Amino acid sequence: MSAPLLLIVEDEAAIRELVAFVCEAEGFRTSRAGSIAEARAAYAAERPDLVLLDRMLPDRSGLDWLKELRSSPATAKLPVILLTARGDESDRVTGLDAGADDYIVKPFLPRELAARVRAVLRRHDSGTAAAPQAEETENVIVCGPLRLNEARFEATADGVPLKLSAKEFKLLTLFAARPGRVFSRANLLDQVWPSAFVDERTVDVHMLRLRKALAGTAAEDLIETVRGVGYRCRDVNQQTGSGE
Repeated sequence: MSAPLLLIVEDEAAIRELVAFVCEAEGFRTSRAGSIAEARAAYAAERPDLVLLDRMLPDRSGLDWLKELRSSPATAKLPVILLTARGDESDRVTGLDAGADDYIVKPFLPRELAARVRAVLRRHDSGTAAAPQAEETENVIVCGPLRLNEARFEATADGVPLKLSAKEFKLLTLFAARPGRVFSRANLLDQVWPSAFVDERTVDVHMLRLRKALAGTAAEDLIETVRGVGYRCRDVNQQTGSGE
């Protein structure tokens, strides 16, 4: 089997060559692009196994292309790591919400870059292996007024559609599937951001956004904060049973 192919999309030639050198030294193959237009051509020539994508590119934002990739069935699961100089927490959250599998801030350590590429590829390979079985049935989770269809990426509260980002949907799915269980911030990081180097503040930011998405719906009071521990979804079924 040939080594994984990495598409490096970076407009600064010196950085592009450095990333390519680091990746090739670790045994990966590389193709390179300095713009979104060049990246599309490179992708058409040979589909990469992973994309290392800069946010700021001359023709379009890397985030715009990432959103396009995630919206197409052919590329929805293509691993993408954002490689950018913008390292503020809000920038990280925006990048991960757009669908990035990881977020690396320049300047980076070569060994760390290689390790995180391998981590994302491992996670993707394990997910791909399980995909044929997952496609046979649609996993629908019901918790009180919530109904979540993972295969269709659909969430409703009493039949009213919820507008959720990918990470918010994943968080809500975890809570709804295990009502009453308390998830610590570390638990949520492991399950929602398994290979991304983000801290616990990222969890709190996404939980705030999730609560805003649920506000005004039949599910607005389902998610609870457990002081000093983490978060949980109220066990609606248990409460209903105890009152009968």
